[in-house]
Amino acid sequence: MFWKKKEKYVATQVTDQNFNELVQNSTIPVLLDFYADWCGPCKVLGPIIDELAQEYEGRALVAKVNTESNPALSQHFKIKSIPTLIFFGKKGMEVFNGLIPKPNLEEILEEYISEWSDEEE
Repeated sequence: MFWKKKEKYVATQVTDQNFNELVQNSTIPVLLDFYADWCGPCKVLGPIIDELAQEYEGRALVAKVNTESNPALSQHFKIKSIPTLIFFGKKGMEVFNGLIPKPNLEEILEEYISEWSDEEE
């Protein structure tokens, strides 16, 4: 081939085992995408989450939770439908269900990031 295939960036996988380490102890805002491999809308949202994970690396943790292999987290957050997105910030958490366009996700992330840095000053 004459061109190199671009490496695909994949968002961090949060599991029942590493949730406390990655999310509870996070020093930056967190966006979790609860999904399943068989879910059509999740397949649409997945690449967007991967892009956001790369774009916001170091400023926010953008990660995924597979609901099928992490039942404890799904139960804890009472996930009834997927995709479900949960934002964690200094002032608590917000839950969104369904597909959300990338510009809207960026806007929400920027809000959480500014909220986080405002409190550190």
